[in-house]
Amino acid sequence: MGALTKLKDRYSETEIDGEIIIMRLDNGELLSLTDTGAAIWRLIDGVRDRGQLVAALNRQFDISSQDVGPQVDDFLTALKQAGLVASV
Repeated sequence: MGALTKLKDRYSETEIDGEIIIMRLDNGELLSLTDTGAAIWRLIDGVRDRGQLVAALNRQFDISSQDVGPQVDDFLTALKQAGLVASV
């Protein structure tokens, strides 16, 4: 898996009190991201790949890679299925 990038033409987002609210433009669905989900979203920058996301979360939250890796995978899968991110 290569670097992950947000597909900015497919959503609108805003942040309120640390919570990231994302609206899919194709269907109006709202997603609410807090804590780890919000941290992952902020780290997706078109440069970092999955391994770099896991490493950054490991440092930020002091969570082992074994614990956070599957959560990152599940979250990235959901974001890809929603059409919000892609690997480049």
